[in-house]
Amino acid sequence: MSRVPLPYSQKILELFRNPKNLGKMEDATVSAVAGNPQCGDMITFYLKINEEDVIEKATFESYGCAANIATSSIVTERVKGMKLEDAWKITWKSVAEEVGGLPAVKFHCGILAVGALRRAIRAYYKMKGQKPEWLPEELTFEEKQALEEEELAKILAKKMKMAEEGSKNV
Repeated sequence: MSRVPLPYSQKILELFRNPKNLGKMEDATVSAVAGNPQCGDMITFYLKINEEDVIEKATFESYGCAANIATSSIVTERVKGMKLEDAWKITWKSVAEEVGGLPAVKFHCGILAVGALRRAIRAYYKMKGQKPEWLPEELTFEEKQALEEEELAKILAKKMKMAEEGSKNV
């Protein structure tokens, strides 16, 4: 049985072959993970932020498909030089447009990329003990989607620990 290839745009294919800003950033100010347990896509965003809350550098690591890599690449390119407040306003729909569109089954890749960015921004302000007025109290849709993998990992770790403890008592 053969699989039909997804209708990826030329931009997605180019960024998949030649991603921008790929790799771990050792001196990052903050990092954040996003993932989707249903498809297996995982990304980690790294941001280097200066005293004026401007993103000086952004990189990512990815375990995922071409759309995951392309959308992460686009987001890291877009945010360089942006103030955090402006970076927060990036939407997954604008990211999808910038890569030439995403197949419907890959919309979640744009959502995860924006979710990872927003999680990193929120983590930065939490680390500083600040909460700017523009930062919403409630998690955004993108942030909630980015948390799925983390929540699943916690549940699995708890179940594994319980199973391990149960086998010791036998």
